[in-house]
Amino acid sequence: MIARVTDTDAHELIIHLGDAHVYKDHVDALEEQLKREPRPFPKLAWRREDVGKKGIEDFEYADFGVEGYEPHPSIAMKMSV
Repeated sequence: MIARVTDTDAHELIIHLGDAHVYKDHVDALEEQLKREPRPFPKLAWRREDVGKKGIEDFEYADFGVEGYEPHPSIAMKMSV
C-alpha cells in the first residue's frame, strides 16, 4: 500500500516476531509442514487502476486481489492452553 501511494515498487517485507515458540504437541504437525515443497508466492493484484492515488485512506477491502494462491491442504493442530 505504501509503495502504491508513493508510486514506487515494493521490494521486500521484513517482519519481526517477538514471541515465536512451538508447543510440544505441535511438533509432529510442524515436521509434516517442513516436508512440504514450497510453492510459488502468490501475487497481489489491484482491482482498480487508480487505487491509492488519492492517498492511504483511498484503499478499500475490495481493491485487493490475490492471484496464483495454491495452498497445501491444512494440517490440524490442537489449541495449546
